[in-house]
Amino acid sequence: MIYGLPTCLEVNGTDYPIRYEYTAVLDIIESLNDPDLEDKEKALCVMYILYETFEDIPKEDYQEAFEKALAFIDNGVKDTKKKNNVRLVDFEQDASLMFPAINRVAGREIRNDEDIHWWTFLGWFMEIGECAYSQVLNIRSKRSKGKKLEKWEEEYYRENKKIVDIQVKLSQEEQDELEELKKLLDG
Repeated sequence: MIYGLPTCLEVNGTDYPIRYEYTAVLDIIESLNDPDLEDKEKALCVMYILYETFEDIPKEDYQEAFEKALAFIDNGVKDTKKKNNVRLVDFEQDASLMFPAINRVAGREIRNDEDIHWWTFLGWFMEIGECAYSQVLNIRSKRSKGKKLEKWEEEYYRENKKIVDIQVKLSQEEQDELEELKKLLDG
């Protein structure tokens, strides 16, 4: 069924109900970007958040469950090709630009409706069209590929560097080290 919105994922022949809402997936993405979590912890966060009955999944099926979760998050596509690792979207940082753009496509304020399926949210996201957010994404994309920016894009970038550049998230340990270094340099 290519036209349905999945509410469960099949892992080793068993269907497990999932939290398909966009808010759950945004929580998953936030955990994947958490510099304080190890890779194994991130994988467990993905499955714990996504699968409603995670505790029912046998440990020997964790790998398949994780792969199915990532495919669901990636709009049902199991991509075996190596992807460019440059991040163009940071849902947390971009929220103030992203939600108005998606709201325009959806024709309503979606932040008040937590029952929106992740794939519906992605569909709206992919259709945002020309807006401030698409300009930011376009500039990020060009800069990541080393392409020359148009004159107006260069000006926009200079004036909006804080929203265009994806901010690096430091782990708590890295933040502590930076603070210690600042103290040494100031003292």
